[in-house]
Amino acid sequence: MNDASLNKGTAFTSGERQALGIAGLLPPRIEASDEQCARLRDKYDRLHDDLERHIFLRALQDTNQVLFYAFVETHLAEMLPVLYTPTVGAACQQFSHVYRRPLGLFLSYPDRDQIAKQLGAVEGDVDIVVVTDGERILGLGDQGLGGMGIPIGKLSLYTAAGGVDPRRTIPILLDVGTNNIELLEDPLYLGWRHERVTGAEYDDFIEQFVTTLDSRFPGVLLQWEDFAGHHATPLLHRYRDRLLSFNDDIQGTAAVALATIHAAATVQGSTLAEQTICIVGAGSAGTGIASMLRDALAEDGVAESGAQLFLTDANGLLHDRRDDLLNFQLPFAQPWDAVASWADNDGPTPLATVVERARSTVLVGVSGQPGLFTETIVSSMLAATDRPIILPLSNPTSHAEAIPSDLFRWSGGRALIATGSPFDDVVHDGVAHTISQANNVYVFPGVGMGAVISNASTITDRMLLAAARSVADHSPCRTGDTTKGVLPPLEQVQTVSRRIAHAVAAAAAVDGVGDDIDGEEISRRVAQRWWNPEYPEITPNNNERPE
Repeated sequence: MNDASLNKGTAFTSGERQALGIAGLLPPRIEASDEQCARLRDKYDRLHDDLERHIFLRALQDTNQVLFYAFVETHLAEMLPVLYTPTVGAACQQFSHVYRRPLGLFLSYPDRDQIAKQLGAVEGDVDIVVVTDGERILGLGDQGLGGMGIPIGKLSLYTAAGGVDPRRTIPILLDVGTNNIELLEDPLYLGWRHERVTGAEYDDFIEQFVTTLDSRFPGVLLQWEDFAGHHATPLLHRYRDRLLSFNDDIQGTAAVALATIHAAATVQGSTLAEQTICIVGAGSAGTGIASMLRDALAEDGVAESGAQLFLTDANGLLHDRRDDLLNFQLPFAQPWDAVASWADNDGPTPLATVVERARSTVLVGVSGQPGLFTETIVSSMLAATDRPIILPLSNPTSHAEAIPSDLFRWSGGRALIATGSPFDDVVHDGVAHTISQANNVYVFPGVGMGAVISNASTITDRMLLAAARSVADHSPCRTGDTTKGVLPPLEQVQTVSRRIAHAVAAAAAVDGVGDDIDGEEISRRVAQRWWNPEYPEITPNNNERPE
């Protein structure tokens, strides 16, 4: 009853209660899980705000794992913004104040010599690890140890949306200190009270963690999550071919953005190759999107994509005359000679000018700057295309580059929109339009399942492109109906994840990084590994972790 993976609460049968000696510890009524879910629904509806609801769900996860996932899967579209973005941001900020019981591993820099021992204490096999150092949590910045809410939430979605066995996952927080003064001065803060470790000390700590993890769990999938830009891209490049790993903020965000553009382009009656794309925000997420778009364009026969991809940051358009660009930004710098006339007295080129002069048909926002997309910018896009594709992807909601209702009003209802945070339907000319949330949950659970069942050694670009196309294939836009959004409804996310897992495993075989298996074997493995929230039979002889 104290093991969340075994506890059944009021669903323990009469025989189990007698055999385990717990008959008097529970009310006499024996309930099915759907009856338990009905009671949870009643409790859930009495709560006052989303943070309370998030804490309620986490407490349930801590005590009864099967019931937690049964409840979440039944109401997945409703629970997703509570369990993860945007509510998880507030939960991270309050992590030390609402902490109840441990889940996952906290690997702290002062205890770096104990990493092998700490990982060795984990029982059983592990398929997927999500790790963060808490430095760039959503759009909230450095949350230190509170960043643990992100790996916990992400792994919950791996299971709820992608069928990954929760007993074979570990959330990990690398506590390398924090530069958040409020946390350092908070008497309840649970993390290491020290400024962040940097430089060679940080790199050595990460190396020690990766090496030990790979030794303890060979073949494990490691997902990097919410690392600051100056670490995220270098870590991805350093380790993506050394062990099975990917960065969801870079590659997951890019895949769902690509899927959205693929789907929306069908409404235009065009293709990706016919788009001119402006990406606002040239950090790890923005350059990650640009990199995947470049790969997808190459797959579609566009050898040189420079004339179709324009990136901007706080200092304007990226071009090769700027001396402040980082290494990962350089491949996306425009030739100065091609854009010199766009600049104002050699100063930064404003976003509005870039959109107008490039004749952008797609606008992607990962800047974290609210209100950045204006009516003037939308008007410029309408001059280039009748159906502009506009993706304000920054989250939480308060950081979105534009509000969907404004975009509909400015475009006369013609904009094709997906957002990073959830928004209510928009009514335009008496018709309700669903605003799709371009949530990474469409991609990473299926990628994880596909990589695991194929025994992949690397997450390749082909695998991620296959995942993006699988999402686009389920878009309501394929039927010509744009009122239902550009992405599949979240209620279909498990179906989409299965399709992605199949496509990813097939791509791994083509690239020679996974088992050489055919479609029938892939389907068999997915069905075999897919975890469902069903209570196991418990007796005194098998009350260990059930297989």
